[in-house]
Amino acid sequence: MVFLSLQINVQAQQIKKVFDFGQEQHLPEATYVGTALPFNSDMRYGFDFGTAYRVAMQEQGFTAGIPVYFSVALPEGNYKVTVTLSGKNTEMTVKAESKRLFIPQEQITTKDEVTQSFIVSAFNPIIETGKKVKLKDRELVKLDWDHKLTLEFLGTSTVQSVTIESADARTLFLVGDSTVTDQDLEPWASWGQFITAYLNEEIAVANQASSGASLASFRGSRIDKVLSQLKADDFVIIEFGHNDEKIKGEGGGAYGLYTEIMTDFIQRIKEKGGIPILITPTQRRAFDGKELAPTHGEFPDAMRKVAKKEAVTLIDLTKMTTKMYESWGPQLSRKAFVQYAANMFPGQSDELEDNTHFSNFGANEVALAVVSGLRASDSELKNYIAEDTPKYNPKRPNSPETYTIPFSSLFEALKPDGN
Repeated sequence: MVFLSLQINVQAQQIKKVFDFGQEQHLPEATYVGTALPFNSDMRYGFDFGTAYRVAMQEQGFTAGIPVYFSVALPEGNYKVTVTLSGKNTEMTVKAESKRLFIPQEQITTKDEVTQSFIVSAFNPIIETGKKVKLKDRELVKLDWDHKLTLEFLGTSTVQSVTIESADARTLFLVGDSTVTDQDLEPWASWGQFITAYLNEEIAVANQASSGASLASFRGSRIDKVLSQLKADDFVIIEFGHNDEKIKGEGGGAYGLYTEIMTDFIQRIKEKGGIPILITPTQRRAFDGKELAPTHGEFPDAMRKVAKKEAVTLIDLTKMTTKMYESWGPQLSRKAFVQYAANMFPGQSDELEDNTHFSNFGANEVALAVVSGLRASDSELKNYIAEDTPKYNPKRPNSPETYTIPFSSLFEALKPDGN
């Protein structure tokens, strides 16, 4: 599969693009899309990643029985996306970029149109002239880091129109490792790409976390990218630990390099007027009988001490995920992780057995735990939690069968970097 990357030197301000789908045009001011044309660099929009053949044009929109991607070439920035759907007794899930979930299984029960809006952060590797984010080979084809905004539609509803317009919104930056980053390929998932479904349309989420990252590796060009975009009163969530534990040698350890770099990040964020929030690392699924064996050593406590010293909000996800996994128990907790028998997915000849990286169900549960931590905090970020977000108690997590979000089209058996 070829992912086309475009460099666009256009300012993100005052952009508005409306796409009207169907056999007949209904919105005179819109770009009319009456044919399912593949994305190309000249047209700068279209159905992407080889999914155009799945599209069926209807009188007032398009339908598809399996997931389709629609991309628009855009400069870096925050965008309000408004999707108009229809179709009685149908359902639609909408994701953006690398599987960020925004509309989970919208049920349409009448003949009336349904309109949903959300904010998407689009970014690319450019930090400044001559300087780029150091992407790994696997990240070079991630939808997050190209010069397009991509929407994924999964469901049976009719997509009538899509409006994309510049949004002057606050931004929540996510800085962390593989348990945080947007996992672009099934069946891997992270809480960072599910928390978007629980925030309102007044804030954008720029998830710039990276699989396999430690604070030390993120100190390269990654933190510079975040700081280059950061505005006063934007939020930055920092969660590291899984890979920092592997750094050996003099000066390493929880109270060495880990504490030093975390403190530096906090201070640099504050200098730009940003609001840092610390989240202790998610637990690994490592049971000793019915109880979880701690695997992060002194790192969670080191983060707690940094939060207290620097007077920043702390969400103790280590403690919350411990309660969650132990509530499920050794067997049921497997459903929260990427543990699947062989041949469950295309080209997957071996079983998948991972005790660190989440399934869609697990990622969603951890996202709910993060939201519950925000609700209980004094952080202003809690004001951006969507009103219909359910309450969550880590001691009584949900059952796996309650979550049925559809899989995206893109799959890979190779697990993400980091452990």
